[in-house]
Amino acid sequence: MEIGDIKYNILAKLIRMRMWGGKHTEMRNLYKGLPENLKSNKQGKKLIEKAVKGLMQSGFLITKPATSEIHVSLNPQKVKEIMEFYNKR
Repeated sequence: MEIGDIKYNILAKLIRMRMWGGKHTEMRNLYKGLPENLKSNKQGKKLIEKAVKGLMQSGFLITKPATSEIHVSLNPQKVKEIMEFYNKR
């Protein structure tokens, strides 16, 4: 699985869950929909972390510090760009 596929899966999950702006989820919930063989090895975990960092740097994901863990949601100001990336697949 490539980094673009991981980004797509994360965005697809958040779009399906309608996690825009004020509605957010814990960071660990992003990993739940990814293949187990990717999550179980060290290289796969690094690839997932790189994909999440890339989504944050591009502004697709916004973070919200919460009580126990960082929460994330889709950036409502980047709806057009997010949907273009999502529909390109």
